[in-house]
Amino acid sequence: MPFLVVLVFWLTLIFASFGLFAPPNSTVIGVLFACALSVAGAIFLILELDRPFQGLMQISSAPPRNALAHLGR
Repeated sequence: MPFLVVLVFWLTLIFASFGLFAPPNSTVIGVLFACALSVAGAIFLILELDRPFQGLMQISSAPPRNALAHLGR
């Protein structure tokens, strides 16, 4: 959790500095928004892949259970 907080703070500062030095027009706002969505999606995927058996994207536990059952024979 501390790493995630530092990462989000760092990314916030980066996007704020980009927005501070860029001219305020619709293209810049659109690109910054698209980049922010991309980074948010990457962080979401990293957090989802940390918990493979729960969450939005789940994998089945049947293949590992079958492999363990065959090893126990």
